[in-house]
Amino acid sequence: MTDQELTELVKKVSQDYFGKPFVHQAYFNSRLKTTGGRFHLRDRNIDINPKILSQFGEDTLVGVIKHELCHYHLYNDGLPAQHKDREFKVLLQQVNGLRFSPLPSTKKTKTYHLYRCSHCQTEYLRVKRIDTKRFVCGKCHGKLKYIKDIK
Repeated sequence: MTDQELTELVKKVSQDYFGKPFVHQAYFNSRLKTTGGRFHLRDRNIDINPKILSQFGEDTLVGVIKHELCHYHLYNDGLPAQHKDREFKVLLQQVNGLRFSPLPSTKKTKTYHLYRCSHCQTEYLRVKRIDTKRFVCGKCHGKLKYIKDIK
């Protein structure tokens, strides 16, 4: 599906479920990772994660479009359009849109780097790697040695 076909689908869903026209553009945005879509207040365009269509199908895509159109139409009408607002929740339930994205959260686990002083055996755990030629032990100024990564 192209961006133009997506825009036409959004226009059709907007007219069918909300009875109002969608006069802006809809785009696929592959930079979206954990969210199904995004409504931009500045230009009022809608971004949709292409994984929604490829992994979950067109029914889920329509659910995400309904969600973003709830933001769109409430914002255009001057009503509160945030997830926490009652108007948003009521409208979303009326049109049977998706409340949450079906995409799994992709939180990265931090990797820690373990260093040990070769003189006093003090261990240092750091998030960022350090240059062992440049940095020394804070207690005895001994040479640091990289030991291992800890996840």
